[in-house]
Amino acid sequence: MYAIETNNLTKKFKEHIAVDQLNLNVPEGAIYGFLGRNGAGKTTTIKMLTGLSKPTEGEILICGKEVKFGSLKNRLDLSFLPDVPNFYDWMKPKEFLKFTGDLFLIDDKVLKNRIDSILELVGLHGINKKIGGFSRGMKQRLGIAQALINEPKVIFLDEPTSALDPIGRKDVMDIIMKLSGKVTVFLSSHILSDIERVCDRIMIIDEGKEMVEDTIPNLRQKFSHKIVEMELGEGCDIKEIIDILNEQKWVETVRVDNLVDIIIHTNDMKAAQVNIPRILNEKNIALKKFNALEPTLEDIFMKVVSNTSCV
Repeated sequence: MYAIETNNLTKKFKEHIAVDQLNLNVPEGAIYGFLGRNGAGKTTTIKMLTGLSKPTEGEILICGKEVKFGSLKNRLDLSFLPDVPNFYDWMKPKEFLKFTGDLFLIDDKVLKNRIDSILELVGLHGINKKIGGFSRGMKQRLGIAQALINEPKVIFLDEPTSALDPIGRKDVMDIIMKLSGKVTVFLSSHILSDIERVCDRIMIIDEGKEMVEDTIPNLRQKFSHKIVEMELGEGCDIKEIIDILNEQKWVETVRVDNLVDIIIHTNDMKAAQVNIPRILNEKNIALKKFNALEPTLEDIFMKVVSNTSCV
């Protein structure tokens, strides 16, 4: 069963199409990455998925229930954390979560135990100072705690690590990883290394349209650029080796990077892996480094969006 489904989801602002016939199928329990450049339609999509904005056309299902603009019937199934969450700075963490839980009419005894458990999860257990004195990272972790207070089946996180330092980013991403399999996480972020680290599947959109959707391993295979990076032992004639490589049918281009690394673009990775060591062995040349490079998510993202318009 899919936790999130959309059918031809569209949002227009006068003549501008912000989201264009988007079809999402997000599996239950997945951490799902939703990517796109600024203005691609990510936040507009999330607002529609959470019932905060009315679609121009299309259908949205969360846990099999249709989402309608302004309706409260989905409020127990989902939660939403915006990129810059707001708090009552004079409250302490437990007070704020108690206030949030009361909005959901959660029984006091159940709520007390839940608050303790969630604060432990987000690393804020025992913190008794006012929220106004929190760092940005602590506020973001409290925001995740607030989003979990109603035990949602789906949580939407819009740029949860924006403006955080590396330590704050790691803390937040560690929390998100702990949610895998327990709740469906729909994660929008500009920080591609974070998405690459935690997500099961991703979708890249551009100008409101779906460009690609798949697991990251499958996308790496699909967009593999078949590059070999190697460094040779001292004293060898690099020019001679390059000349030999250029004669091979499985070599497309060869170049030297940083004066020592040889970068080979090949049309047949297996042939490169078999024949390069053989060629070097025949020349009695030591091989110090040999890497078959895989594309990063950033490589894939740039290739996808550059195919539609200039970056």
